[in-house]
Amino acid sequence: MTPPPAVVRVAVPKPLPQLFDYALPAGAPVPAAGGRVRVPFGRQTLTGICVAVDPPDPHPDPRPLERVLDAGNVLGDDLLALSHWLADYYHHPLGETLGTVLPAGARRGEALAIRRDTVWRLTDAVPDLDRAPKQQALVDHLRAAGGAALPADLEAAGFSAAVIRGLAAKGALVRSETTAPAGAVVRGSGPELSDEQAQVLKALSTGLGRFDPVLLEGVTGSGKTEVYLRLIEQVRGAGRQVLVLVPEIALTPQTLRRFERRFGAVAAIHSGLTDAQRLDVWLRCRAGEVGILIGTRSAVLTPFRDLGLIVVDEEHDGSFKQQDGLRYSARDVAVKRAQGLGIPLLLGSATPSLESLHNAAAGRYRHLHLHRRAGGAEMPGFNLIDIRGHTLSEGISVPLEKIMRRHLDAGGQALVFLNRRGFAPTYLCAACGWQAECPDCDMRMTLHRRPEGLTCHHCGRRARLPRDCPGCGRPELMAVGIGTQRTEAGLEALFPDVPCYRIDRDTTRSHRRLEAQLAAIRGGEPAILVGTQMLAKGHHFPNVTLVAVINADGGFLSADFRAPERTAQLIIQVAGRAGRAERPGEVWIQTYQPDNPTLRSLIDDGYPGFAARELEHRRAAGLPPFRPMALVRAEAANAEPAQAFLQSVRERLAAAPGVELLGPAAAPIPRVANRLRFQLMLLADARAPLHRALRLLTGEGPGPRGVRWSVDVDPYDTF
Repeated sequence: MTPPPAVVRVAVPKPLPQLFDYALPAGAPVPAAGGRVRVPFGRQTLTGICVAVDPPDPHPDPRPLERVLDAGNVLGDDLLALSHWLADYYHHPLGETLGTVLPAGARRGEALAIRRDTVWRLTDAVPDLDRAPKQQALVDHLRAAGGAALPADLEAAGFSAAVIRGLAAKGALVRSETTAPAGAVVRGSGPELSDEQAQVLKALSTGLGRFDPVLLEGVTGSGKTEVYLRLIEQVRGAGRQVLVLVPEIALTPQTLRRFERRFGAVAAIHSGLTDAQRLDVWLRCRAGEVGILIGTRSAVLTPFRDLGLIVVDEEHDGSFKQQDGLRYSARDVAVKRAQGLGIPLLLGSATPSLESLHNAAAGRYRHLHLHRRAGGAEMPGFNLIDIRGHTLSEGISVPLEKIMRRHLDAGGQALVFLNRRGFAPTYLCAACGWQAECPDCDMRMTLHRRPEGLTCHHCGRRARLPRDCPGCGRPELMAVGIGTQRTEAGLEALFPDVPCYRIDRDTTRSHRRLEAQLAAIRGGEPAILVGTQMLAKGHHFPNVTLVAVINADGGFLSADFRAPERTAQLIIQVAGRAGRAERPGEVWIQTYQPDNPTLRSLIDDGYPGFAARELEHRRAAGLPPFRPMALVRAEAANAEPAQAFLQSVRERLAAAPGVELLGPAAAPIPRVANRLRFQLMLLADARAPLHRALRLLTGEGPGPRGVRWSVDVDPYDTF
């Protein structure tokens, strides 16, 4: 008698906690856990992931699946196990979690085949070409290029198709598919290590081949990247792969160039890639063809054949936290992945997160330090400018203007930092008090001059700039407050003979424009740089001798408990752009609160002193990292259903032992994109009771009609 078909349990990419059983048609290959299958789901056909075959409690009448796309596990054992952990830790449906791990092309069911370019490759049968100088030149060119080149590269080098065909006809040239080299390639040596760098590298080397989480705290300009490179050389020398996570796509090109100079070809994953490019890199990493992968947040979910090291640069950066869907922290996932693989993890920062400092103090991480800048450069000195009672010119005080002139006249460059883009955050009527507010959010719209208009930085809504007040009709509209565009205009008026470069999200949408700006800055001529936090991250500006922070107060007064930490990190990071070469640097901070104890702690005691003080405040307040936190968020077009949903969640969790519940309450920004937002905060003395409480919500499903809800474990902000 023919045995009944196997039952396959499948996770589908839907916001549902359930898994679904399907019957395997006769003759179909039995997929392994981690293989993709095409299944009917309602009126749709979806690509799901097999998570079990012949489960012990199958559905009594499963629908037949349509097709098995992969007989094997396409994720690999470690990434499949990590996906289960992600779903459990972040309380997110397994199907959607696996959908996040898979590239878009794989989610659509595309074949998992690496796209191969074809190259012209030299053979061992190169004849005498004394009477064919063009063909000899082609041979010389190919030998200089390592024996092979893409057809487009040969065309760009001036070799015609006739020359290439003629050489191929002589048996000296064949066309073949490209394959990425798996072995280590070291093209050049780096600078000589300082004694401090050498000691840190030696300490790191002792952890190779085992799980060894290390927090490397190094002052800005101390040469952390060179330490990364030397450690990576050792891992690549053993033939193993390396993953390097960076916080911003804007940093990826310069990081790539530095790694390519040392190692040759490296690969990158970031949001700027097409779906096809992302899938190709994903597949080549899985096949072991990529030795070093550099990427932003999502790169931590890439499969590898033999991963030997994970490096997280600027580990404190908030962009490592995903803010929608699967709300994972790439830094924390990197820790879990390294632990599962038994490999070292290096977390680097000049301003480590309080969570990482707490883990180091508890002995969970080794804590290494680089206290001095590489090459003998001195750390910049910090100074405050009390601007109480001062009249500012587009955010610039008279004392700061004089300081900038001194540095520019001496041939230096000045970096002006303001973490607010646009021209002005408020546009109002001086006659009646009308303000330009976003009709879809409880926030003011920001005035932009280039291009001119009003923009909501929360929902993205844009509006034309009114010439007369919509409230009273009078033409007395005025811009209030300072943004990077306004400061740029003011600096151009104050220093008309000095080029001014603005770097913020509005100017970096084009990588070509950003690279042109950075190249001009690195040319070394006197210049002014003005921008947001994008200037604070990883850039090396050897001729910047002055950093000016023109509004340091807002972040220290925010209602978000993490805001002082983020503000301090930004100030230290942007200050680190000054004095990185032979010239000494200065940092001047404009403030209306020169006696603010948090600011004074940062200036007087440096980031370590500030962090110690802030950790004590967090301990006293019972906040992370001393107590784990989660937020249950809900939003709807009307307040009542969202509030009622969270109230029902609170009642369900009220009996959970060891958990403190705060709320539900309106979010600090109550309305975004015309949806009203509420949240319920959970705090616990340990992670186990927090997760036990959140598991009570596992069967909640999509929620009431019209209500979107989510769980955010270890939230980066409470807004």
